[in-house]
Amino acid sequence: MRAEDLRIDMLLEVDAREGVRFAGERALILDAVALGMLRKQLVEMLGLAGARAVLTRFGFAHGWRMAEAMRAGFQWSSEAEWMAAGGLIHTLQGLIRIRPEDNNPLTRQGVTVEASYEAEQHLLHLGRAEAPSCWTQCGFASGYLSRVAGRPLYVLEDRCVARGDAACHFAGRTLEEWGSQLEEHLPYFQGEVLDASLHQVASALKRTERKLRERTRALERAVGEPEGPGGLVARGPGMRRVVDLARRAARSEATVLLIGESGTGKERVARLVHEESARAAGPLVAINCAALAETLLEAELFGHARGAFTGATHERLGLLEGAAGGTLFLDEIGEMPLGMQAKLLRALQEREIRRVGENHHRRIDVRVVAATNRPLAEEVAAGRFRKDLYYRLRVVELTVPPLRERREDILPLAQVFLVDVARRMGREVPGLGADVADQLQRHAWPGNVRELSNAMERAVALSRGPRIELEDLPEDVRSALPAPALTGAVRTLEELEREYILAVLARNGGSRTRTSRDLGIGATTLYRKLKRYERGNRRRKR
Repeated sequence: MRAEDLRIDMLLEVDAREGVRFAGERALILDAVALGMLRKQLVEMLGLAGARAVLTRFGFAHGWRMAEAMRAGFQWSSEAEWMAAGGLIHTLQGLIRIRPEDNNPLTRQGVTVEASYEAEQHLLHLGRAEAPSCWTQCGFASGYLSRVAGRPLYVLEDRCVARGDAACHFAGRTLEEWGSQLEEHLPYFQGEVLDASLHQVASALKRTERKLRERTRALERAVGEPEGPGGLVARGPGMRRVVDLARRAARSEATVLLIGESGTGKERVARLVHEESARAAGPLVAINCAALAETLLEAELFGHARGAFTGATHERLGLLEGAAGGTLFLDEIGEMPLGMQAKLLRALQEREIRRVGENHHRRIDVRVVAATNRPLAEEVAAGRFRKDLYYRLRVVELTVPPLRERREDILPLAQVFLVDVARRMGREVPGLGADVADQLQRHAWPGNVRELSNAMERAVALSRGPRIELEDLPEDVRSALPAPALTGAVRTLEELEREYILAVLARNGGSRTRTSRDLGIGATTLYRKLKRYERGNRRRKR
């Protein structure tokens, strides 16, 4: 097979149900103007340098995969023919137009392109460029040629229609052949410029997010909404202590361990630690340690090299590296397998990691906040959690109290959730009637803050008026009975029994049959007690 024998009908397959395949691979048909608009958006979001890095690396991956597909799909008479096919494929795809006899950028004269969609779209959407702008084409040619040659080859553009030149011109060389000419272009192929651009964008977004959050809190304080630091509600002393300790811990680089039942808001506390720290402009990355098998968890945390295991077609950055300059939140740390615990401990102590499949270490710059709903001290005693990791994590240990121990926070939290849900649903914020508020405070909330949030979402979805009614609440919340509490003088058991029986009777709508069944007493016994209560009421009135 020779490159000049390639025809579009040999490469393109169209099936009414399967769609389009090009060179045996699934392909997409995209409008050139739409791609130009995407280019414009990338430039506006990431700047020229960031957009160039994205499109260059995209083109490189595209070219590399196309070279592999062409090798698998055809028997080439020589490597030179396989290499020459790259330019013709680009022409058949409509990306450029070149002469078949002039399609090798590795020659001394390079390649002159008669038409480049990329230059045309740059002019259309961004106007005249100050430098050559066919970034995807450079990436594609570099990826294709590198795959064929088996060594890195870099294609650069020195003349471009987008800059005002008569035609686009490309030349390809090895790293050594380019010498110092490649220095300013190499970072676009390796991702350094992209990483820097993304970091700048992320920092700008973080600053904007912080300003918006501060403005939102100011508005909420103005209208009397109860949300506090980091979106946390802390009216009771227990939660106020947690917030105070979290804010103090945030000012250091100490590792923080959050302990509390599921749904108490540990992740929100972790977010407060991050937002109040010097790392607030960096990323906050979270992972649930119970959601992945040990091998997958290791790859997620530490990353992996290309070819480290089946399916690892590209190298991957781990979360310990990806959260650089920020905070990594390890949720459900108590579920982490012992083998992974040893590796995490070393990473925290040495501040370095080794990706799966690599034999060298990489430095990391990340602050770790961990959370668990297990009593880790008991897990350590049982041999299910490493003692050394436990002490490494609990430099600062915070216990987030369950909602049943922070009754002062129930109604303020409910109000916060009502406001949030109503805004998302585009509805007016409903109010809470006295009976509904009373019922919310009676419930034990075994699901904690998460359960309260879900209950308020249901209530807003089902409410038919400007107020939440009892019927809008979940059944278990509606049926909650008063929790015993010592709030004044000690009362007799008879008084408590009377109060409880009357509460069950009221819940059952006055039905004595259902009440006696629920209480586990005979109907005659219930009737006798109720009569005694009535006589007592009459005597008190006299």
